[in-house]
Amino acid sequence: MTSDKPETPLLDRIRRPADMKALSDRELTQLAHELRAETVSAVSVTGGHLGAGLGVVELTVALHAVFDTPRDKLIWDVGHQCYPHKILTERRDRIRTLRMKDGLSGFTKRKESPYDPFGAAHSSTSISAALGFAVARDLGGVVPEGLGDAIAVIGDGSMSAGMAYEAMNNAGHLGKRLIVILNDNEMSIAPPVGAMSTYLSKLYAEEPFQDFKAAAKGAVSLLPEPFREGAKRAKDILKGMAVGGTLFEQLGFSYLGPIDGHDMDQLLPVLRTVKARATGPILIHVLTKKGKGYAPAESARDKGHATAKFDVITGEQKKAPSNAPSYTRVFADSLLQEAAEDDKICAVTAAMPDGTGLNLFAERYPSRCFDVGIAEQHGVTFSAALAAGGMKPFCAMYSTFLQRGYDQVVHDVAIQRLPVRFAIDRAGLVGADGATHAGSFDIAYLANLPGFVVMAAADEAELKHMVATAAAHDDGPIAFRFPRGEGNGVEMPERGEVLEIGKGRIISEGARVALLSFGTRLAEVEKAAEALTARGIRPTVADARFAKPLDRDLILQLAADHEALITIEEGAVGGFGSHVAQLLADEGVFDTGLKYRSMVLPDIFIDQASPADMYAVAGMNAAEIESKVLNVLGVAQIGEARA
Repeated sequence: MTSDKPETPLLDRIRRPADMKALSDRELTQLAHELRAETVSAVSVTGGHLGAGLGVVELTVALHAVFDTPRDKLIWDVGHQCYPHKILTERRDRIRTLRMKDGLSGFTKRKESPYDPFGAAHSSTSISAALGFAVARDLGGVVPEGLGDAIAVIGDGSMSAGMAYEAMNNAGHLGKRLIVILNDNEMSIAPPVGAMSTYLSKLYAEEPFQDFKAAAKGAVSLLPEPFREGAKRAKDILKGMAVGGTLFEQLGFSYLGPIDGHDMDQLLPVLRTVKARATGPILIHVLTKKGKGYAPAESARDKGHATAKFDVITGEQKKAPSNAPSYTRVFADSLLQEAAEDDKICAVTAAMPDGTGLNLFAERYPSRCFDVGIAEQHGVTFSAALAAGGMKPFCAMYSTFLQRGYDQVVHDVAIQRLPVRFAIDRAGLVGADGATHAGSFDIAYLANLPGFVVMAAADEAELKHMVATAAAHDDGPIAFRFPRGEGNGVEMPERGEVLEIGKGRIISEGARVALLSFGTRLAEVEKAAEALTARGIRPTVADARFAKPLDRDLILQLAADHEALITIEEGAVGGFGSHVAQLLADEGVFDTGLKYRSMVLPDIFIDQASPADMYAVAGMNAAEIESKVLNVLGVAQIGEARA
């Protein structure tokens, strides 16, 4: 394998950023070329987020060469782009374990390295974090590496989230020395949405702004002569209005740029000048190209956002052939089928049209599909008002991202009983992205809301029925959850059926113990039931379908007919099993000795691995379900003796 690795004589001498201090500017440019080759080589082996890292190679080298990390806090927004940073910060020897079990995280992670001062995998948190570090520094905070400058690197896509502005507004007010680098690649995962992106394009597309010095409050005078001309290209969107200055200056930032983020001859002098002279908050506007320097990523529509393992020469991804359609695809196709018959159905996503499958909907019904940018709070409230206005909105978000809009789910949707349909993708444990992207909490945080209907699909056919059920449900909010990855290969119905709200189903009748599954663990439950039947214990297997409202009759019947009842769900404590326990307690079932157990995700954040490995850690695969039954019935010994 070693022969496949690129030749990197300079990079081989760099173990940590301090080793770069001795390099000349020309050598730093060469180092960037080698770092790019090493990044491509590593991701070809591991898969992962390629384009974002390639876009910031020069910026990563320049920042680590000019600043003094880890004393200076370098905070990467989201963290998709941190692979080159990891290679330069004492982790090159492990870079080919990215996103694997017991390997490096695909994002920044505090417990992994002092060079990752703040963990991130959701967007738009970096400016808030950098401001926190700057204030901690000025208040005399103590951390092992020391507290120096705070530098946030945030992409133009992440600037579509309100949190970035909340932080900038506060930073401008406090006036602390703080450096924000706007990494403007004009291309987040989906094309960046909205007025902010248009504004950034205008800044450098129009004619030079003559009196730049007045607008930039003297920031241009910090620059060496050759760069003053480039700085003059900054354009003021408010020109001609009574208020002068760019949006950033209105928020209290000095603004510098735009500069070419792939040109070390621009990056290094600007960063050195800012380091030497900045007093308050300063924003440096850097133009980069996602996937830069690797043709297959540059030409891909998503610029190599998330790739499987691939061939370095051709860029061809090595994806295993699929036996069954993905859940995401089934959702997308089912929604199109419903929308063809109902022109009130519309769809809302937050910067993930491809990830949620809504790119297909957008092609067919562009006027009814809305990508609101990385703005889940806005997306949920926008959906609520669409519903109030007589539409049937499907708000499609990953479970982990819907968390960002929780107050809006409560305040704007649930309290007003508005029929927003929440399509919750990436439910349960998701694999290589690890704990930050796990959909562990949505059952618990939605099922406790009055008037909410909460469903989980056991397989892809069930998902199709749930899309139809949600489309037909006008009496308040309704949610359905489904995992990432392939379905089970079950036979698909021609049309989705509208399910009776709050009714589960018996899969197979048995005795002594009932296994009540909520969601896609059903396949593992059935495997466990087979193994138990071979041991002479034939459990009843049921699929709850609904966590809210519960199927009271089904649950109480299972409790009455069996000595033990076990629930299984892909979610944290406080979800489906807790609601079942509450029902059983309220009905006095425990008074007569029912043995009840609830299998949920353990009370830990599970690090990245394959989904099967993660569920093994969680103790929720067929073998663990079987062993739980034997344990509850106290028949493990008999079974073993019989074997």
